Amino acid sequence: MMDYPLLLKSILYRTYTIFPEKEIVSRTADGIFRYTYRDLHHRVCQLANALDQLGIETGVKVGSFAWNHYRHLELYYAVPCSQRVLHTINIRLFRDQLIHVINHAEDEYIFVDEDLIPTMEDIQDELPTVKAFIVMTDKDHLPQTKLRGALEYESLLKGQSTQYEFPDFSEQETAILGYTSATTGMPKGVEYSHRGLFLHCLTNLAGWIGTDESDVVMPVVPMFHVNAWCRPYTDAWAGAKQVYPGVRPTPQDLVELMHHERVTMSFGVPTVWMGVLGVLRANPNKYDMSSIRFLISGGSALPSSLAQTFEEEFGIMVYQGYGQTETSPVTFSGYPKKAERELTGSEKYRYRAKTGLLLPCLEMRLVDEMGNDVARDGKQMGELLLRGPWILGRYYKDEERSREAFLDGWFRTGDIATIDERGYLQVVDRTRDLIKSGGEWISSVDLENALMSHPAVSEAAVIAIPHEKWQERPLACVVKREGMEVSKEELLQYLSERVAKWWIPDDLVFISEIPKTSVGKFSKKTLRELFEAGQLIAAAN
Repeated sequence: MMDYPLLLKSILYRTYTIFPEKEIVSRTADGIFRYTYRDLHHRVCQLANALDQLGIETGVKVGSFAWNHYRHLELYYAVPCSQRVLHTINIRLFRDQLIHVINHAEDEYIFVDEDLIPTMEDIQDELPTVKAFIVMTDKDHLPQTKLRGALEYESLLKGQSTQYEFPDFSEQETAILGYTSATTGMPKGVEYSHRGLFLHCLTNLAGWIGTDESDVVMPVVPMFHVNAWCRPYTDAWAGAKQVYPGVRPTPQDLVELMHHERVTMSFGVPTVWMGVLGVLRANPNKYDMSSIRFLISGGSALPSSLAQTFEEEFGIMVYQGYGQTETSPVTFSGYPKKAERELTGSEKYRYRAKTGLLLPCLEMRLVDEMGNDVARDGKQMGELLLRGPWILGRYYKDEERSREAFLDGWFRTGDIATIDERGYLQVVDRTRDLIKSGGEWISSVDLENALMSHPAVSEAAVIAIPHEKWQERPLACVVKREGMEVSKEELLQYLSERVAKWWIPDDLVFISEIPKTSVGKFSKKTLRELFEAGQLIAAAN
């Protein structure tokens, strides 16, 4: 057979060859922008020609500092398909983290949204490798800016040829460089190869929740982090209509797009879907959600109560996905097998909250602290290890942390999980978030899900706090649902009917909001810091 490299340019080729008329929709400052896959291809070629004209050599890192929109999509193709590397920079990193990742990647050019110019202006003097910034704006001119060498995106494309001969090269070359969201230490770099992304996308094209050209897909998960779960490639390959929420979308914006564009599937973290649920509840009968086949929730555990509420009140199915920056990201999908789809009542939602089933092409192990495999009985817990064609091989320019990340060639996810006899994985906690009390493990995730099933609870996060006798005990941090009241005693009693007695937190505090990470997960690191500083309890009183 032919020695044919698995490159992202094959996806681009299919879009304009088979689906040239299909739409790509972006929310902009001026309203809704629409164009087709044919237009996408022409502009990607223009951008690739512009990169050549700028003198950007193969293998050079080109940064994007942007929201989800059609120009960012063009970067997703033009940069890697022309044999450069796209560094998607997380816009929510702290200042010192941004400086670190840009300098560590050695970006030479950065494409930046007009909305985000002030952030880059603030740090540009500490970015010695960056030669120029290209501003992406909906205006017809370059906005006033202090960015050095500033160019305007549309002017850069203007006059460039709409044809480009994308080269062949090794499928093992890096397409995208991403960094972790830095829950511990500085962000770590992960290189995504063309081959890895290519194979990862194939797994999303088939099966019960596979994407096809009749779908309308809206990725809320950010393009600046973990490849937007590979939706910019998967959906283009399928010929699906793509809908991008644009700059600083609110839950109201998301619901409006779902309603008007007839979205069939969307992807986001649980806090996004909590916001969407709030809009739907506040506007009964205003929005038609009948087009939605399902929503996928990832980034942190899906509360079974959230899935149940969406289905029972609005007929919307919510399933869970699982992955990490180091795994491109998706490795497990919570779609039910035929037997589980036929379940009813609480058993149905119990499976709906499962982390899911391993994707094709991957292998997994669950191991105890001694590295021995644990039983697949849904009870015994072990650290999840993975290997496969889109799993991290090493961290970028970080040999020490690379060595720590592997066990006998398997990637250590840092997540503690169980797997049942039907093959369903259930992540019970991160190794750093699992609570060890009196020599026994307590799952903070299970406690959080139980708390969030109470109608008066909007959000809940549980952390371990030191205990003289038991080593650690759980502390629950709870946000009340707006307009509702509930006492600490009521919630602890509620928990006593749902979890083991020795799991019940020693204390429960009410706070105004749960701090979030850069990608919308609950930041337990911040909660622990607040507790250690004595501010968490003070804030609750």
